Amino acid sequence: MKLPALKIPKKPSEMSRRDFLQSGAAATIVLAPGVTLMAYGAKADAAPADAAKRYGLLIDVNKCSKDCTACVSACSKEHGWQDTGHPETDAQWIRKIDLVDKANGHEVSLPVMCQHCESPPCVDVCPTGASFKRVDGIVLVDKHTCIGCRYCMMACPYKARSFVHEPLTDQKSYSPRGKGTVESCTLCVHRVDKGGTPACVEACDATGNGAMLFGDLNDPESEIAKQVATYQSTALRADLGLNPGVRYQNL
Repeated sequence: MKLPALKIPKKPSEMSRRDFLQSGAAATIVLAPGVTLMAYGAKADAAPADAAKRYGLLIDVNKCSKDCTACVSACSKEHGWQDTGHPETDAQWIRKIDLVDKANGHEVSLPVMCQHCESPPCVDVCPTGASFKRVDGIVLVDKHTCIGCRYCMMACPYKARSFVHEPLTDQKSYSPRGKGTVESCTLCVHRVDKGGTPACVEACDATGNGAMLFGDLNDPESEIAKQVATYQSTALRADLGLNPGVRYQNL
């Protein structure tokens, strides 16, 4: 279902999608004590995802302080990735970027992460089916079938994916990672499947800024759906016709 307030060009005919994940591959690799590498409910019949839902984020850039990185810190802590100041090799599940209007000098700061597209290019180019979209709109990477080719990184117009270059330690059991694989924002699917909220949204609320709103875009009674229907919002690179699940207000 299309988001109610987003006007995008008519998209081209759907490209064929690989259906590798229906093959039933369910092997598990032990990475460390208590940590296994396996899919995030990749099989449609086994996933907790609800096809009636479309999860997404609405971010008000007017409420996003330039010097605040609470969302980035929360994501790093939640999933165990580190920003060491080397963006060419560091994981960046979420990052803050600053934009300046050249016409009037107005500056805004906003978080950018996987946009959880309705028509994700990363899924289209993946040769193994490791990149996939759940029926509730959350785009994920099955680390067991990812071969590290990085085609998805090249296809993503938002530069939202990272490649794991080094061996990992102290991993989170609910957020498996692996050297030689690609990773990105999961919308904290482990929280969402238990009725929770992504760590970035929780951290933003704790600062008092309240710039990030998470919810079901398909539910007209949800706060996020009401906001999108009432106030103008923007999709990054709307011209591509990807219909992202992440929207921005006052951008």
